[in-house]
Amino acid sequence: MNIEKYAAIDIGSNAIRLLIVTVIEKDGRTTQFNKTSLVRVPIRLGADVFLEGEISEENYLRLADAMIAYKLLMQTHKVIRYRACATAAMREANNGTEIVRRIKKETGIEIQIIDGKDEAAIIASTDLLDLIDTERSFLYVDVGGGSTEFTVFINGHTIASKSFKLGTIRILNDIVQNSDWEEVKKWIKKNTSEYENINLIGSGGNINSIYKRSEKRIGEPLSYFYLTNYYKKLKSLSYDDRIFELQMNPDRADVIIPATRIYLSAMKWCNAKNIYVPKIGLSDGIISSLYNENKSE
Repeated sequence: MNIEKYAAIDIGSNAIRLLIVTVIEKDGRTTQFNKTSLVRVPIRLGADVFLEGEISEENYLRLADAMIAYKLLMQTHKVIRYRACATAAMREANNGTEIVRRIKKETGIEIQIIDGKDEAAIIASTDLLDLIDTERSFLYVDVGGGSTEFTVFINGHTIASKSFKLGTIRILNDIVQNSDWEEVKKWIKKNTSEYENINLIGSGGNINSIYKRSEKRIGEPLSYFYLTNYYKKLKSLSYDDRIFELQMNPDRADVIIPATRIYLSAMKWCNAKNIYVPKIGLSDGIISSLYNENKSE
């Protein structure tokens, strides 16, 4: 039996995540990927970038501290390979390249800034479709703080994929226009209208939070009706009440409303009745790609 650990660092617009996975190989058996540790730090890089155009020195220092901590955790876990990927906030920041250079110099962590297509491709490299019947039609929606990735899967094949600047932090800061929503609506309708019985696959911390609270059995989807009612409940509560009554983290209690709006809008525009939540995202895709690369060498 062979046991190795891999790590993924996801530097998003809302939070920074470190995922450590233990990979267990045994002859004649399916390889196991066990999530060993997940650490999330709510550094809102997007709040800087989408309003001011660059990452502030204050948030750079917080990011550097997080990278030092993650490096120590990876060393403690004896991780053999890692990859750090930054998405919308870093790629739009005027000082994004400089931040990457400073992080490398001061912490030793090398960060790759990826575009929306790369992000969608990394996520698609996971065992996403193995979790759901591939002889069906799905619209995959990965909601982030700075962008949302949409991918249409028909019978297990990617038909269309696109990233839009429609993210929770942008919406909270009122920098998403009606034309942005219309552009997404037009794209979804264009790429799903000819297919029947489409369902959504939801990815991201907000939909994971909603799914956990629903107490659904693993693999059972949330209905459009359920999500609509939950959205109404969220909007009826104040920010403080969402933290206290629903016991949400402060950095979740605000972004969960625009995130839910995005999922509901996507469901409406492709006539989906259900949304599946397999809890797979960019970090999982990074782990999958690292493992495959290692095995091919």
